[in-house]
Amino acid sequence: MKTRGFKFLVATLLAVCGLAVFIFFKQSPGIEAYNHLQWKGKTSQLHVTFLGTSSLLFDDGETAWMTDGFFTRPGLIEVAFGKIAPDEKIISQSLERLKVNRLSAVIPIHSHYDHALDSSRVAQKTGAVLIGSLSTMNIGSGSGLTDDKMEMVIPGDSVQLGKFKIIFIASKHSPGAFYEGAINEPLKPPQSADKYKMGDCYSLLVEHQGRSFLVHGSPGYLPGALKGHKAEVVFLGIGTLGKQSLEFKENFWNEVVKTTGAQQVVLTHWDHFFKPLSEELTPLPWPIDDFKAAMDFLSLKGQTEYVDIRLPVLWQKTGF
Repeated sequence: MKTRGFKFLVATLLAVCGLAVFIFFKQSPGIEAYNHLQWKGKTSQLHVTFLGTSSLLFDDGETAWMTDGFFTRPGLIEVAFGKIAPDEKIISQSLERLKVNRLSAVIPIHSHYDHALDSSRVAQKTGAVLIGSLSTMNIGSGSGLTDDKMEMVIPGDSVQLGKFKIIFIASKHSPGAFYEGAINEPLKPPQSADKYKMGDCYSLLVEHQGRSFLVHGSPGYLPGALKGHKAEVVFLGIGTLGKQSLEFKENFWNEVVKTTGAQQVVLTHWDHFFKPLSEELTPLPWPIDDFKAAMDFLSLKGQTEYVDIRLPVLWQKTGF
């Protein structure tokens, strides 16, 4: 009886803690104070559409390709205690909303679930090639992609997609990353989130008809990795940046933005990705990040170093 009572107490405490964490995580800071930073873009043949986290759809009117393609966005409880899998309905609805039926490639920045969970299914639905690390290839093969629809790359490789040249540069995840390591065998969903190991982490330097831009999906850096590379625009992942030290923030800015000479920074991976895309985007809550601290730092850097800081609008096709 004592053992049964103890187990009941433990189960009750876990349930209460779980509920408290769930409620806590639901309390996200607002985005209204930063509405003046909404990215309006300009008239250009080259467009990008922000899809939450670091999922971006690039299109020049001839060729379209996507980073990550993460639409399912399972909830916190499911991620923490259950198994996750691509949601076919959500993926199809998202592609229909984007009016996308053909893509040249889907390229996960790394292989965590919030980047690569849906990548194989998006590739299958659009005829795209899945491009990425060995870990990404194992996600693809576990989902039934054939070899001719997958292309493994390593740092220093480049691929040509129409007029887009994409160079894969070794990068680093933000400090304290979960699920480090590699996926070494085919990964068939559903799986627990921890099975989606990070694998290689990339910055994508993209050249297009004399222009260049950088997709940097996480607030981490490898010292000197971007030396000698230039980019007009950086799509900068900032999730957990607000929790880092001032020294880290300064080094991150210098290594990614200052080194590339970017004139504009478009912020990504700031949103609360445990919430569905059907709801209004809100920043990551305090237990994960301090969005205000990140924005205060970035706004000051933008003002003092004459770099245009912008927040993209979900689903909005923006010329740049």
